[in-house]
Amino acid sequence: MSAANNVKEHDSSTTIRADIERLDARVIEAARRLPAASLHEAGGKIGALPMALKPVAQNFRICGSAFTVHSPGGDNLWLHRAIDLAQPGDVLVVYASGVYEHGYWGEIMTTAAKVKGLNGLVIDGCVRDADLLEQIGFPVFSRGLSIRGTGKDYGAIGWLNAPVMIGNVVVSPGDLIVGDRDGIVAVPRARAADVVEKAAKRETDEAAICKRIEAGETTMQIYSFH
Repeated sequence: MSAANNVKEHDSSTTIRADIERLDARVIEAARRLPAASLHEAGGKIGALPMALKPVAQNFRICGSAFTVHSPGGDNLWLHRAIDLAQPGDVLVVYASGVYEHGYWGEIMTTAAKVKGLNGLVIDGCVRDADLLEQIGFPVFSRGLSIRGTGKDYGAIGWLNAPVMIGNVVVSPGDLIVGDRDGIVAVPRARAADVVEKAAKRETDEAAICKRIEAGETTMQIYSFH
């Protein structure tokens, strides 16, 4: 018997949580119209994911409930499992154990995720097939691009829908994820409706301030700076 046949497979069911509480569709629809920066500010400057995470294509925008993935480094089997179990509208949020330089995601997985109706991918690691990802139109935010392949170790332990830490932000399943060219924000699910409402008001207030500036006032006057 070969050494490979002696490898004990991890029982993936013990670290998979399939049922999570997701955001109300009305909250997601309202958040979709708001910039990530406004949501970050409205929440009290919370939830800003690392600036290293960028959209693969400039026009990509992401919004939905977080489906979290803790993947072993250099392995993408748990991402395949996530695509299979996630629901339409979910955003996959992946922590790759701090191992960045692998192409964890590409054309085939993008196609599968789009067909499943997912709302995007945020991965603290790299992806590949950038031109095809842009062509397919499924929003992907990553640390960069890498052609280095991944493995599929059935004995490696990973988690689906456990909290993950991206940078200094803990993302829990069901949190609101919004990303655009400026960055990505994660808003705790319990606060999402309130933060979205405050962000919408912030956008209205800032539009009014811009009109005052266009009418001749200065920022020093408007904000009483000195």
